[in-house]
Amino acid sequence: MRLLDDVIGLFFPRLCNACQALLLKNEEIICTRCLLSLPRTNFHLHHDNPVMETFWGRIPLESATAYLYFSKAGHVQHLIHQFKYKGQLEAGRMLGRMFGKDLLQSPYFKSVEIVIPVPLHWSKKKARGFNQSEIFGQEIATVMGIPLLSDVLIREKATATQTRKSRFERWQNVSYVFSVINPAKIEGKHILLVDDVITTGATIEASASALLGVPGTKVSVAFLATASH
Repeated sequence: MRLLDDVIGLFFPRLCNACQALLLKNEEIICTRCLLSLPRTNFHLHHDNPVMETFWGRIPLESATAYLYFSKAGHVQHLIHQFKYKGQLEAGRMLGRMFGKDLLQSPYFKSVEIVIPVPLHWSKKKARGFNQSEIFGQEIATVMGIPLLSDVLIREKATATQTRKSRFERWQNVSYVFSVINPAKIEGKHILLVDDVITTGATIEASASALLGVPGTKVSVAFLATASH
């Protein structure tokens, strides 16, 4: 069996999803060096952090955080790209589990009762095969011991990509595309809304607004990554 593993490894080498270095036998998905050097924000320990500030005056959130910083062509961006566009789902699951453990230690997320992923339009989900926010969001929910609900918030329209759009154009692009079905499932609940990367926050502003239209709801948000400054 070990010989077979060695032969497979010769033709299909196991590479770190962040830096593309060869993984050692005791390493999985992300090499030890990258794991130890992941640029964590620690925003979950501070209420008034840069992600929270992004939404001041726009949407009444309870708390907001992002797990990692990313920079252009950096390891975190590559890691998320591998997960989101190359189907390396275990990378997303691993990040979700680590993020969930951090959120458990935060006083600002202790009262969260439900995790809801920002939805993809059905056509985009069909083409990609999965919703990346649902993949890592499920791991966050499992670690925190709460349910993930993917049948409450829906994206009614397929929108154009947000890349290269201005802040106003991004908001305009998604301002009326989200709606809530089965509202009784979330009435009076504190919801953790999760998405992969924050840029202008337009998508979260639109989706959180839909959730906050249900009586008694409170919304906190969590992203896998935010741009480094």
